Order: sequence, then C-alpha cells, then structure tokens
Amino acid sequence: MQAGLRPSANRLVSSADHLASTAGHPTSVDRLLGSVLSRALGAAPVRLFLWDGSEIASDAAGERFQLRLHSRRALLGLLIHPQLYFGECYADGSLDVEGDLPEALTALYEATPKPHGVHVAIDRVCAHLRRISPSRSRWNVHHHYDLGNDFYRLWLDERMVYTCAYFPTPDATLEEAQLAKLDLVCRKLRLRPQERVIEAGCGWGALALHMAGRYGARVRAFNLSGEQVAYARECAARAGLANRVEFVEDDYRAATGRCDAFVSVGMLEHVGLRSYRELGRVIRRVLKNDGRGLLHSIGRPSPAPTNAWIVRRIFPDGYTPSLAEMMEVFEPNGFAVLDVENLRTHYARTLEHWLERYERAVPQVRAMFDESFVRTWRLYLAGSIAGFRFGSMQLFQVLFAGPASGAVAATRADIYRQE
Repeated sequence: MQAGLRPSANRLVSSADHLASTAGHPTSVDRLLGSVLSRALGAAPVRLFLWDGSEIASDAAGERFQLRLHSRRALLGLLIHPQLYFGECYADGSLDVEGDLPEALTALYEATPKPHGVHVAIDRVCAHLRRISPSRSRWNVHHHYDLGNDFYRLWLDERMVYTCAYFPTPDATLEEAQLAKLDLVCRKLRLRPQERVIEAGCGWGALALHMAGRYGARVRAFNLSGEQVAYARECAARAGLANRVEFVEDDYRAATGRCDAFVSVGMLEHVGLRSYRELGRVIRRVLKNDGRGLLHSIGRPSPAPTNAWIVRRIFPDGYTPSLAEMMEVFEPNGFAVLDVENLRTHYARTLEHWLERYERAVPQVRAMFDESFVRTWRLYLAGSIAGFRFGSMQLFQVLFAGPASGAVAATRADIYRQE
C-alpha cells in the first residue's frame, strides 16, 4: 500500500485547487489558514507569502527564507498533510522556497514538531503489515533505478556509486570518497583472496568489481535492475573480471550456494520491515557458519514511517529502519553483531556533492524529462541533506558474523589504517 491521502482528503484538496484557479485574491479565510500554517512553522526563520504576494505575519525572528504559496491547494495541502503536500506542491510549482534549499529544509526540521497524527499512525501500521514480494520488488527497483544510466551518470561519481561515500579527509573529492567507502567495506569484512562473496543489491557493480579486482575475491552479485546489471557486466568485461564476478538479474531471495562473506550496501531500505527475518534466513542459508557479513543502510534514530512523499514519488515501499529494527535480521538467525558505525555526516556530504553536480546538469535533466521531474529530484536530494544534517536520518554499517566465527578483531586499527 502506498502512502497518500484518504479519498476525502484528496477531494478536499482537489476542490481547493479548483477554487484557487477561479478565485482572485485570498479571502479572509485564506489569511486565517495562512496564520495557522505560520504558527505551525514554529520558530523557523521563514516568511510566508500567499498567491497574491501578501505576507502572513510571523513571530519568528531573523527570517532567512521565503515560502511562497501560489495556490489555495498548496495552503490546504500543507495544513492537511504537510509531509506529502510539501513535496507535491514544490514539484508542480505551486510552492516555492527562496533561499538555500537544504538550509531552509534543515531549519524547518529543527523548528517544527516531529510528525504525528492519523497519517503517521496509518503509515506505521502499513509499514509493519506490508510484505514486498519479488514481483513488487522488481517494480519498485524499475521505478527508481531504471530511469536511465545516462541520467545517473550526470551527477554520480565515475564508478556510478549511489550510496553513502566515506570522506577520510575533509578535502577528499567525491571520487576519492566513494573509493574509500568501497575499500572500507572490504577492510571491515577482512576479505582475502579467493574467498566467495554474495552481494545483495549491487547497483552498477562498483563494490563487486572492487572486491574482485583489489582483493581477489570471487563475487556473485544480485540485482533486479536490468539497466544496472547490463552496465555492471560491461564494466566487468572491460576490467577483465568477468571470470571473477557474476552479475545475476534476480531477487536476493534467489541466492544459492555458500559464501565466506555476505554484503549488502543500500538494499535494506527496499526489503520491507516485515521481510527482515526472511532476509536473515537467506543470509543464514548461504553464509558459512564461520563467515561474516556487512549490512549498510539508511536508518533512523527511532522507529518512524518513511516520508509519505518519498514513498509516493521516489522510493515506493521504502522503509528506513531504526537500529533495533535492523536487529530483526540478525538476532532470530543467530548472528553475532561485531561492530556498528554511523556514517550520517558522511552521507550529508555525499548528498551535497550530488546536489551540486545535479544542479549543474539541470538543463540536460530537463531535456530528458520535464520541469516537474527536475524539481522533484532537487527536493529529494536537498531534503535528504537536511535529514542527515538534522539527524532524523542515520547511516548504519553493521558488521556481523556466523555462530562459529572466531573473526573478532581485538581493535579496529587495521580497518582505519591510512592507505
């Protein structure tokens, strides 16, 4: 079930949109509702303007940003379901933010209360009940990752890594930071030549190729995106690694055989909360008793549903777990958690690099898609920066081992050695 408004709420906002298209200046009711919205923004340094250019008085001090509503639909939408309609109205142009967008969104996060109410309650129940089948997973992956390699090539690094980078120094480039992340994952797994690795959700293949080319591992990598798998196979052939890396276009649940290490970077967000134990059983089936593994996932400081607009427009069925929820993968299946690291600040910096490159590529993106797509992805990247800066979003790397593993290192010194 995708997040959204109840039919009655949808009708209300649609009716308001019709009124906005036929009415001229805001009415006294509009101004009253604008005052309600202004108070809901709390101490956020934001000036609120209605569609005739009039300003709604605010008690906030030091306003640094302007929020301009261009329709009654935008006003009512932000009052009825702000998590959903902020994104919808920004994307269709009925809402504009003047000022640095990531900074404005961070300020809104800091000033407004944690989302609550009936929509949040419904979304939480749905997250616990939703089971994501292999066919549903394939559709979800196609919706996001098969937008075209040419699109992602515009703003990702040269290896096409679409997950959190690791910045070993403040001045590291995005390319350097993504390579450092790939190597950090391998060092945490303490990979050795000829070891067999199963990777679930391999993206465009950068990690699998790094494990094979740099560490001499033999990798079987699973992915449901046809475009990504085709690209990864071409990269393996060019690098002379096709005999060491097999890219499989299939669901992670189809994994067979036995491996020394299991790794998944950026896939858990698509698995679905109800399927965590199933993922754990898959890992238990393929990982040797003395093997080890690593899960890398966006997370939350405490359980909460994913933003409704993100679920509707960006990641269908997406769910970002708390650390306690992630334990459902490990504890019921007898895995020992060896190490947990939070790379939240690194993801904020990664997204800053992505947004900067994306903005430079906007003319090409607009030519590929349309203005609504341009605004949708700008808001997605900027909102993600704000979430990681504010702390509502986390990035967990969890290192774990099978029940017979003795691979518990005394220190982390070898992981963080300088190359």
